[in-house]
Amino acid sequence: MSANRWQNHNLDRILIDSATIQKRVREMGQEIARDYQGRSPLLVAILKGASIFHADLVRAIDLQVAFDFMAVESYGASTQSSGAVRILKDLDESLEGRDVILVEDILDTGLTLNYLMHNLRSRGPTSLKIAVLLNKPSRRIVDVAADYVGFDIPDDFVIGYGLDFKQQYRNLPDVWILNPSADSARP
Repeated sequence: MSANRWQNHNLDRILIDSATIQKRVREMGQEIARDYQGRSPLLVAILKGASIFHADLVRAIDLQVAFDFMAVESYGASTQSSGAVRILKDLDESLEGRDVILVEDILDTGLTLNYLMHNLRSRGPTSLKIAVLLNKPSRRIVDVAADYVGFDIPDDFVIGYGLDFKQQYRNLPDVWILNPSADSARP
């Protein structure tokens, strides 16, 4: 899909282009493969936003890996997190005795990942780490740190490469900054 087609639809500018994303995801896959050499980690993607990142990341890890999915809600249709996290779809796999990597699209306030880390730790994994594509340290409310970070980004609402605004723009290959006036507009 041509990004030009979306120019007049709530997009401000490209923050991270597709080639840069793919290069960094490959590097993250290599880091994970080094750290988990001789083991088979379970990579848990948080749907829907992390789905594209997760798919690219698991293919970049030169190990046998397993994966599973959770769906949670904390934003609804807004550009601001509500602070309340709700599990919409739970895991199919047991975490007991497993090396688990939680794969998320963005670490923002930390509220969602803090909730998920506590929830998943209670399920008995051997280890539990976090891999995020995007990290917004300026927005952190809860002290949560990712073990694998693609990019630190400024405090802008971003879309593309799995991230959405009102369920739109996930299929853009780049990460874009949403036009600040879009929160009151329809995509």
